[in-house]
Amino acid sequence: MTDARQNAGADDERVMSRTHDTEHGYAIEVSGLTKTYGAHTAVEDVSFAVRPGVITGFLGPNGAGKSTTMRMMVGLTPPSAGWCTVLGLGYRRLPNPGRHVGVLLDASAQHPGRTGREALTLAATVMGVDLDRVDEILDLVALTPAEARRRTGTYSLGMRQRLGVGQALLGDPRVLILDEPANGLDPAGIHWMRGLLRGFADDGGSVLLSSHLLREVEVIADELVVIGRGRIVAQGAKQELLASGGTLVRGVDDQRLATALTDAGIAFTSAADGGYLTQAPADQVAGAASAAGVVLVELRPAEGAGLEDMFLRLTADHSRENSQERARR
Repeated sequence: MTDARQNAGADDERVMSRTHDTEHGYAIEVSGLTKTYGAHTAVEDVSFAVRPGVITGFLGPNGAGKSTTMRMMVGLTPPSAGWCTVLGLGYRRLPNPGRHVGVLLDASAQHPGRTGREALTLAATVMGVDLDRVDEILDLVALTPAEARRRTGTYSLGMRQRLGVGQALLGDPRVLILDEPANGLDPAGIHWMRGLLRGFADDGGSVLLSSHLLREVEVIADELVVIGRGRIVAQGAKQELLASGGTLVRGVDDQRLATALTDAGIAFTSAADGGYLTQAPADQVAGAASAAGVVLVELRPAEGAGLEDMFLRLTADHSRENSQERARR
């Protein structure tokens, strides 16, 4: 490493040593982020925080505003209102950002004519990272020497994801912001990703993870942020959110039960194993069923409901499928 790069790295560390301990101890803090495109509001008043040593799952239906929010967080999309800090600074104010925040938003955004090794070498050179780190990263993300010599345009999606994760980790950052990093990975690759991120967080790193693989998020995340139609609909510790599952109800005739709930003005979603989930109290649900002459076979608190049930319940009014269903009525 040149003296200039060593000095730059030292300057980075001096700046970050003064800023990484923010007022609330958050690695990432998002406040009031809003993005409008003309009359359309894509993201509205989004606020949440990510703590050190924690994996935070960022969930929502397609088109809910996850990617737009993440792009605003790293300075790729200017917000219409609100702000985000990472390690106490706006992303664009971070000295040599890649040394402090690893970002993967689109694994396909690689120059197809460069080899995997060339892509990592170029990124290392820009960040002032010792080039020996390239071999460490290739080994970490399990890209073989032969694969590293191939042009990225020939890579499978899973290989591009591994390379993208490698680029995010190249600068040895303390924070990771990852949008769908497990896309294209086979079961072994997903297991590898799970261990990698868990180890990163256990070493004190902070992870913001967007994924549609709800089972994987349920396994790995410590905290959850759920967004629907551009607004936060729930956030908090995973176990607390999963414990507040509302009411689970099943009837002898679920179709008649659905009609009874609808007539009573009770919002509900289908449970993964049959029946319905609702936030209405059990006595209100029982009353609606009784008034309609519907025989119930199960009525209980929905504690222990899985992430998929919770996700469907929280985003029921914000999904494309439910919007289409309402339009047909």
